[in-house]
Amino acid sequence: MPTSTQNKASEPSNAMLLLITRLHFYIGFFIGPFIFIAALTGTLYVLSPQLEDAIYKEALTTQSVGESKTLAEQITAARSHLSSDLTLFAVRPAPEQGDTTRVMFLDPTANLTGARALFIDPVTLDLKGNLPVYGTSGVLPLRTTIDFLHRQLLLGEVGRYYSELAASWLWISALGGLFLWYKGGKKNQLEFASKTVHLRKRRRHYQLGLCIFIGLIFVSVTGLTWSKWAGGNIGALRENIGWVTPSVSLDLAASNVVVTSDEHADHIHHRDAEPNVDTPDIRTNPDLLFDGVLTAARKAGIDANKLEIKPAKGEGKAWFVREIDRTWPTQVDSVAVDAATMTVTSRADFANFSLVAKFIRWGIDAHMGILFGVINQVILTVFGLSLCLMIIWGYKMWWIRRPSAGSTSKPLLQAWAKLSAIQKILTLLVTLFLGVSLPVMGVSLLTFLLIDIWRWKRQ
Repeated sequence: MPTSTQNKASEPSNAMLLLITRLHFYIGFFIGPFIFIAALTGTLYVLSPQLEDAIYKEALTTQSVGESKTLAEQITAARSHLSSDLTLFAVRPAPEQGDTTRVMFLDPTANLTGARALFIDPVTLDLKGNLPVYGTSGVLPLRTTIDFLHRQLLLGEVGRYYSELAASWLWISALGGLFLWYKGGKKNQLEFASKTVHLRKRRRHYQLGLCIFIGLIFVSVTGLTWSKWAGGNIGALRENIGWVTPSVSLDLAASNVVVTSDEHADHIHHRDAEPNVDTPDIRTNPDLLFDGVLTAARKAGIDANKLEIKPAKGEGKAWFVREIDRTWPTQVDSVAVDAATMTVTSRADFANFSLVAKFIRWGIDAHMGILFGVINQVILTVFGLSLCLMIIWGYKMWWIRRPSAGSTSKPLLQAWAKLSAIQKILTLLVTLFLGVSLPVMGVSLLTFLLIDIWRWKRQ
């Protein structure tokens, strides 16, 4: 028989188990629907690249064969199809034979994105498409809609709270579930052979959770980097401890010319010579500078097929050329080019990034399903659907064992009140830290506690 001293010693341990059990239930019950929507829309986004390629094939590809016209000629062709004078902000040359060139303009009439791309056949200069585009990936209307649905439910800035709420609690729910499974011990083994509906659902729930545990932590942490409040805090923390991603300086006054050698220079072919920047045409028509800037960037080692060229944003500013191939191996080098001299004034090479900066880049791209191509898509699809299924099983577990009329369950605060003094202090400190670092989590936790206080007083 256990002594009274042993029973008292076990009370804090049991109280902690009950506390985490109740918190895990609250997260699943109240936050589960938001996590479900985020998982489902995220899965749709991961599956969308092939759909987009099929739907917009006419705009993305061409059957023309021959020598490509200059970028200046392609830009002129694109401008001829504009109904109003729009600001050109970037050009993405055709990556390969059979692809089109994207000439992108700022367009306030483009829903959600604020940008529009005219797809030009680089050989014939025909217009192949005119579509809104968004982000570094240059996603088209289908993926853009799914992206905004995933991020903010198409509700604007206020909708971002939903995705931040889901990402803030997902990792807590995963850790809590792991703790509950660990504390289950032999009880889990007994449930494994049980044929009771409730225990069978519970067994499937935690088994699936164990299988996707690493993914739960990964998508939660990487998802928080996109969030409004927590993401801002994460960005400030990264800056304070030096975990920043290197970038080029576009300020010509503060830049020094960088002379580099390129081991692939012999394999780079480009038909355009550097233009004479002193000619009147160049000074009055900056579009003519694109070919020279591209040539300078190629000579400096920007050798990816997928790249983007952005003109200078004003006097004393450099042009920006960056690689945008985020698949493996990652090609995201970038350079700043002084269009007056066609020299590289600043550069940021992925090979020189710190290991932390590289992992951040890879983590974000893996979250988007683009780092490892189809393999990445398959893994995220299985993960997303598994998470949705796990949430459904969680609700089924609750429905089967839901409290009957007049019955009650132990409140969260009642379990916390039974913790030891040290445990209370630690839980308060952790709660305050997370509440400040992840404000949406803090506000939602306060809501949990208000509901819990109401339940406790009612009982």
